[in-house]
Amino acid sequence: MATFATGELEIFEKAKKSIAHDYMPGDDEPYMGEAQQNYFRMLLLEWKRSIHTASSVTLQSLQDGPMREADMNDRASSETDWSIELRTRDRQRKLIAKIDAALRRLDEGEYGYCEVTGDPIGLRRLIARPVATMTVEAQEAHERREKISRDD
Repeated sequence: MATFATGELEIFEKAKKSIAHDYMPGDDEPYMGEAQQNYFRMLLLEWKRSIHTASSVTLQSLQDGPMREADMNDRASSETDWSIELRTRDRQRKLIAKIDAALRRLDEGEYGYCEVTGDPIGLRRLIARPVATMTVEAQEAHERREKISRDD
């Protein structure tokens, strides 16, 4: 199952806090009713905005100039840090594509339902991972099939 890197989790949690006013989706209302759809739309848009903001900071740092550490160990450490940062930004670029796909599913009325079984994904799973496209069971079955095909 896809997991968050540390920086990604921080960005996601900030996005959740910025929209969490008085409303939190609950089981006592119709599944994927208007209020829930609006909540997830706001969450996805805020998450995407937060990722773009973090990417802009990275881009600005890269444009500020090359590393100038005189010590070889310091330079190697800085290059490693930049490599990790760039990999994180690449993961976030892919995440933005998933966010855009989730927003499209919201527009089409398919958000919150498993792409394999058609069953509701569930609020707890969507709150934890708003770009989820499968129920936990379908995701686990998918991962088992992937593992078997990799092992062959």
